[in-house]
Amino acid sequence: MANLLKKAAVWLEAQRVAHASSPAEYRRGDTTWIVNATVGKTSFESVDESGFTIETDARDFLILASELGMTPKVDDLVVSDGRKYQVANFGGEGCWRWSDDYRLTYRIHTKDIGEA
Repeated sequence: MANLLKKAAVWLEAQRVAHASSPAEYRRGDTTWIVNATVGKTSFESVDESGFTIETDARDFLILASELGMTPKVDDLVVSDGRKYQVANFGGEGCWRWSDDYRLTYRIHTKDIGEA
């Protein structure tokens, strides 16, 4: 019997891409890929050397791993809706994580660095 949960996750990701994503550019160096990305947000908390808690919100892009075809790296760029977003590591937690249990979709953490 097929894994029904995995089959459902694949279907759900296909629906997300078809109905809740927009084309975006993913850039590494001089190379650009056009991908379908869904915008999200992750909040990170860290404590500075003085003991103050600092909260940072990352703009996330959900992109199918099969569509991107490589692992995201710090300093890559995502260009979306006329803005540039730099892939960034917040709070030492890495610049991306899996968005699902079946490793279908990257949740890539970025920061807004200005107009495209």
